[in-house]
Amino acid sequence: MLIALPGVYAPQEDTALLAGALRREALPPRARVLDMGTGTGVLAVAAARRGARVTAVDISRPAVWTARLNALLARTRVRVLRGDLAGPVEGSTFDLVVANPPYVPSPRPPGRGAARAWDAGHDGRLVLDRICGEVPRLLRPGGVLLLVHSALSGERSTLARLRSAGLTAEVTVRRRVALGPVLRSRRSWLCGRGLLPPGGQNEELVVIRAERTQ
Repeated sequence: MLIALPGVYAPQEDTALLAGALRREALPPRARVLDMGTGTGVLAVAAARRGARVTAVDISRPAVWTARLNALLARTRVRVLRGDLAGPVEGSTFDLVVANPPYVPSPRPPGRGAARAWDAGHDGRLVLDRICGEVPRLLRPGGVLLLVHSALSGERSTLARLRSAGLTAEVTVRRRVALGPVLRSRRSWLCGRGLLPPGGQNEELVVIRAERTQ
């Protein structure tokens, strides 16, 4: 049973895609895993159930409380820290980093409250670009990043940034899903920017796998 306190992003299609990629990823014994932007902690719990030593980070206090509660209910050991992306684990390295960050393009700067879990600036890359910059130093040799976001936010930019940092990177999963309520409310704006075709009803989600080979 998963609990989501008010204001915490509840797992949706993107979470399910990333959870599937996590299940398929081979992990070394007692792998060190970082769940960056953990939300409810569902991915952190899934990794802990595989025997990994898991650290979960979120900037939202309600998310931190939720993740701790869900880890307790699942009888798993997860270290949950409050902070901004890699800040709380600076200097640590991991065998696997999973991330489902805010990636929805927004006509307004990100604010506070629940919308902080999805709004990500004019191009949707406010947090994605930071992750691409921070992850290479978080990965051990052979370490892997699993990252999910909408193709509306520019998968090519993500791949290019990760590759320029010395990682191998590819899209491993694609899935078309119906627009959620946030994107539907912004359909005219997204169409005006050429991100959606007129009358567009769907978006494509992608899971990107990047690996530090050296």
